[in-house]
Formats: sequence, C-alpha cells, structure tokens
Amino acid sequence: MNEDPLQIAHLQLEEAAEMMDLDDGLLDYLKTPDRVMQVKVPIRMDDGSIKVFTGYRSQHCGVRGPYKGGIRYHPDVTMEEVIALSMWMTWKCAVVDIPYGGGKGGVACNPKEMSSGELERLTRRYTSAILPLISPDRDIPAPDVYTNPQIMAWIMDTYSIFQGYSVPGIVTGKPVELGGSKGRISSTGRGVAITAREAAKKIGVRLNNARVVIQGFGNVGYYAAKILSEWGAKIIAVSDSRGGIYRAEGLTVDKVLEHKVKTGSVVGFNGTKEISNEELLELECEVLIPAALENVITKKNADNINARIVAEGANGPTTPDADRILDDKCELVLPDILANSGGVVVSYFEWVQDLNRYFWDEERVNQELERIMVKSFNEVLEVKRELGKEATWRAATMTLALKRVVEAFELRGLWP
Repeated sequence: MNEDPLQIAHLQLEEAAEMMDLDDGLLDYLKTPDRVMQVKVPIRMDDGSIKVFTGYRSQHCGVRGPYKGGIRYHPDVTMEEVIALSMWMTWKCAVVDIPYGGGKGGVACNPKEMSSGELERLTRRYTSAILPLISPDRDIPAPDVYTNPQIMAWIMDTYSIFQGYSVPGIVTGKPVELGGSKGRISSTGRGVAITAREAAKKIGVRLNNARVVIQGFGNVGYYAAKILSEWGAKIIAVSDSRGGIYRAEGLTVDKVLEHKVKTGSVVGFNGTKEISNEELLELECEVLIPAALENVITKKNADNINARIVAEGANGPTTPDADRILDDKCELVLPDILANSGGVVVSYFEWVQDLNRYFWDEERVNQELERIMVKSFNEVLEVKRELGKEATWRAATMTLALKRVVEAFELRGLWP
C-alpha cells in the first residue's frame, strides 16, 4: 500500500463519497484544492550566505468559511503533503461544525539546524510571500510541526506591518500577551481526553483506574495523559522518539515530564521497564492514544493492538489498510479528525476573541471546548449507528464531515 498522504486522503474521501452516493462531479471538486501557492523564500543566513527555501500554502475548500490550518517547518514538506493536510483540515472543521474550510502551509527546511534569527527571517519572508492569500476573513494560519507561538507572533507582526495597524486575528496559537487564547496549549490533548472519556462511557468502561497507553509525550500526549490521570485513569506507558517506559501500577505524569525536560527523553525514568514504541502499541489496555507519528498502525501490527478504545492524537497514525482490522479488533475507534480537533476548536475561540477584542478566562474556554467535543462525539456515534457495521468509525466520521461540506456547497450553488 502506497502511504502517500494525498493518496490516503483521496481514498478516505472516496469511501465516504460512496456511502453517500455522492455525485462524481462533486467528488472531483472535493479532491482538488481551491488554490495552492508555491513560493521561494530567500533569506540571509547567519554566515552571510543566501539560502533559498521553498514554501507552500494550500486552500482546500472554502464553502463553509475562511481557510484554517497550520504551518509546518520540516525538511520533508511537499506540495502533495500540504494539499492532503489542507483536505483533512476541511473535514476536521466540519466534524466539529465550526465555520472554517481547510488550509495548510509549510516550508521545506530543517528548523533544528537554524538559529532563532534565521527562523525569524524565514518566517517573515514566507509571510510576505503568502500575503495575497491570508487575512482574518480569508485564511488564518496556526502552529503545526516545529512551529510555535513565537513563530505565530512573527507572522502576526509581519502582516500587521503591511496593514499599518495591529491585526491579532491573522493567526491563532499566538502568545496570550499578543491576543492568544488561554487554554490553547492544552486544547488538543484535552480534546483527545474528552473524546476518550466519552468513548469509555459509551462502552461501559469506568475511567477510574482504566489503563491508558500513549505513544508520544509531546504537547498532545502530555496533556492527554495529565487530564486523563486527573480524571482517575492510570497511565501505564508513554514514549517518545527514543523509546518508551512501562509501569503496570501507573506513572506520575508530571514527574515523567520533569525527567524528560532534564534528560531529553522519558526513557530511564525511575521504576519503569524500558520498551520499544512498537511494543508499546501492543500493550493490553483500555485506551490507546497514538499521539506521535503518521502510519504507526499498519496491516502488519493492527491485529496485535490490544486496546478497547483507540483515540488518534496524531494526524494519520493508522493506514487505510489497517482501518478495517482496527475496527474489528477494537470496540471504538476515534479518528484523528474527531479526536485531535480540540486544537482547531480553541483556535476558533481565539479568532473569535481577537475579532471582538474581548477575551475569555480559561474556565470558559474549557467549558466551550467540552460542549463542542461531546456534541461532535455523539453526532459521529449517531452516523455510525445509521450506517451500521459496513462503515468503519473513520468512514462514519468522514461521512458526517462530507455531508456538512456538501450541504454548504449545494446551498451556495455553483456560479456561473
């Protein structure tokens, strides 16, 4: 199976389109982005040399509102990947019913090998290059792989300089001091935790002492672990790129984080057994949260997954040929476009706050996030019930998203 992201995105769309008996013309329309921009990003490096990077911005489908999606800095960024990611953002926004279409951007670079000054010059030059595409009413970027609130602050400042006044609503994921939202940092992990909790309720699993395994102990994995443990779950294993740790009695999440900050990895945490990322995925547990890499659950290991619930914290952790196996093996599978949508939900809240120049406290942010995530989970559950066993959980989630996008398209009509 070719694991090219654009091919995977098309396969997932085709499966949902078939269930809806979607018109072929509409299917072709949704396979293609509204527009894609490729830009050259020349900057002066610290040593005085000039280096030219390649950047992209894809706007997939704007029928439900402005385009929304992150910007990633990674050596492997390609136009095809950015198009696929923008398509997934369209579905993610539609699943949680927020008024956005999907967008995504990126620059092919290795930020780990660049100084802060080089990253700032790269960010400002890239922002100026995509300026014709972005605005608070047209396309609102956000952080993604290897980008952060500081990079969002540079984007906001660059855009504001061109406008001649401060425009906080041009990006989300900014520092709170510049119009960012409280609760944004923890929002993706909190959304994963909320959907996992609702899934546990639905299949009769008591969250108290439920065993949770998390692959990936970055922002999403840490906050999912922290919040689930506060609700009584037992985090028995976590991992990062160097490997994993396991303790049947459960881990103290904040102590693990302290160890990771000190040593650079969760590996070696006192009183734990070291395990590989592959072994971690196959541990017996109530809830498995793949929150690290793409394509970690494949047809080779899907049958060995030993969890009652899988909640996808990462984007695309399961390959299409593993979807059916996982659905048959587990009681409830929460696809990425539902489970990890907490980030874009709170990005929406940030945008709303910026436009109104009125900011919420963290309690309100978390309450509103809870309301939307629970509602969205139950709506997916209803679609799955209607479609029956023929549909995987991912197909049911995609069908809900696709239905909302198609309704918007049909109401607006095709001009001319």
